[in-house]
Amino acid sequence: MLYNPLFQNREAAGEELAQVIRSQLNKQAIESGLKPIPIIYALPRGGLPVALPVARLLNCPLKIEVAKKISHPQNEELAIGAVTASGSVIWADNRIFRFNFNSREKRQASLAVAMECAKSLEAQLSPACSQANAQGATIILIDDGIATGMTIAAAATALKKLKPAQIWLCTPVAPQTLIPWLHRWGEKVIVLATPKSFLSVSNFYAEFPQVETQEALECLQQQSVKK
Repeated sequence: MLYNPLFQNREAAGEELAQVIRSQLNKQAIESGLKPIPIIYALPRGGLPVALPVARLLNCPLKIEVAKKISHPQNEELAIGAVTASGSVIWADNRIFRFNFNSREKRQASLAVAMECAKSLEAQLSPACSQANAQGATIILIDDGIATGMTIAAAATALKKLKPAQIWLCTPVAPQTLIPWLHRWGEKVIVLATPKSFLSVSNFYAEFPQVETQEALECLQQQSVKK
């Protein structure tokens, strides 16, 4: 199946997303009479080039919440869950994903691998994050696209422990059928495009290279310098 790219690259998608998020924040401020205090959290590494234009436009801190998919031991591409560096876990619904995975020992081994990967990436990136207190703030959680939703759900679960006023789940593209489920994990969901036919996030970008750790660090350092 052929797809027409919706976005040139992550940066362009982030600039478009930033305008929509700012509009929604302004609308909320008018309706409530209170100005939200936004903090941008990106899912690294791919979410950072999308999140940076948002943080720039809103002139607010840019931080990370690392979540990694938990892979089926017989199929690395099949996500059976997701876990954050801090240990917040989301498991796939057996009735939806229908994986045959009855061994608790194997499941825990896959969880340990994913969590170690998340901790390693967090250790590399967290020193470059902006400093900010999320308590009472509006957390805007951003990824470059949502396919199954498990990593962003795990990240949102972890961020709730910081006691923010709200968590917004924001992304350029996600499947239309996933939107109701995403509302379980945040007070607001902002998605620029919700295609009915959805196989991979990369299909909707003209340019979608892998984001290396150095590029991710540079995104964080750019915004940290501005604050």
